[in-house]
Order: sequence, then structure tokens, then C-alpha cells
Amino acid sequence: MEDTDIAKNEIQIALPPWQLTGSGYILLYRFTKAFVAEHGFLVDFQKEKFVSGWGAVMLVDYQTSPVGPYHELLFIPGLFSFNKKKVFSISKIYVSTQNSVINGIENWGIPKELADFRWSKERSSEHIDIRKNDVPFFQADFIRKNIGFPVSTTVLPLTIVQASNRGLMETKPKSSGMAYLTSLRNVKVKSEFFPDLSKVKPLLAIRVENFKMEFPLPTLV
Repeated sequence: MEDTDIAKNEIQIALPPWQLTGSGYILLYRFTKAFVAEHGFLVDFQKEKFVSGWGAVMLVDYQTSPVGPYHELLFIPGLFSFNKKKVFSISKIYVSTQNSVINGIENWGIPKELADFRWSKERSSEHIDIRKNDVPFFQADFIRKNIGFPVSTTVLPLTIVQASNRGLMETKPKSSGMAYLTSLRNVKVKSEFFPDLSKVKPLLAIRVENFKMEFPLPTLV
């Protein structure tokens, strides 16, 4: 029996909807098709449907969730076309607990992998170091500015489609919080683990604080 099967048998699935709180960073990009083809970690169902457009990287510190606190790093290459609708899809994602890994895969088809997250804070700056099997593969510094504004999926709706053993599933998370403009510096990425962001610059970088999020039941596409 594989390790993931053993872990799955030992972990209780927390069924959606999930209510979560926390803080984190959102980096918005407009990736080229060439960059995504080379660095995007697309799987077959995504390769066929990729359109391009706005993409994002998110680093999140979930302080509360149905499976406890955990950290997360994810990559969204851009827009995909499913059933004539433009939606997003996650092609690479790491989290800090096995509970989150198994629940993400089972509930929403999100292909989570386990990694070690190290967050170091100093006043308005924060250093993030993420490792897989003791190999550092993502490092970056974030410096928060004092310009803040509210953000919400009411204004910027988010729909993601992921593949599961039940078929393609569509989820529409809801969230709201206070955002602050942020500077991103000293990015170092090992491209075999995550898209090499040192090759591109974000169009916008924000820190979202004290957010509330709901991850609802998915629907089959």
C-alpha cells in the first residue's frame, strides 16, 4: 500500500463547505503561453483547455480551517475554457500538513503536495522559505506598504476547475479581507519544483490580512 493510501486511511475527511481565516500574499501576472508551456506544470486536461490571460501565485497562512492551521503555495497559470466558460485552474500547489493534502484532493480535486514552510517576520517585512525533502525550492521577501483597501470575491469572482476521480469539478470560493500593496524581492525558485518566478515580474503584489473564506461544495462540470 502506498504512503498516500495509508495517510488517507488515518485522516478523517472534513467535508465542505469549509470556513477559513488567515492572511497571505497574492501575486498577479500575465504569463505568456511559452512560459506556461515550459514552466506551468500543466496536466492533460489543462493543456487542452488553456487560454492564457491573468495568472496568479498565492502564499497563504491559514490560521483556522476544519483541518487546523496550515500554509499554502499555489500557482494558477491563467484562464482555461470549460463548457464555453472562462475559469481558473491550479496546476501546482504545496501545503504544510498531510490533513490539508488529503482533504484538498478528496474534496475538490486540488493536487496538493506536502512541503515544509518557514515564515520569518520582522516589522513590515516577511521572508518565506519553502522546502521539499529538505531541499529549499522557493524563497522570497515581502515588504508590506501602508496603502490599504478592501478586497472581495463579490467584486472579483473566482471559479476554479480541477480534475478528480469523480470527473472535473467546479468550485466557487468566496472571500473578503483588507489588502495592502506589497513589494516582492529576492525571489529564488528551483524550476523542477515550482514555476521560476525569478524570470517574470508581477503586475501587482498585495498582502491580504484578516480574510474570511468559504470553500463550498464543488459541482461536476
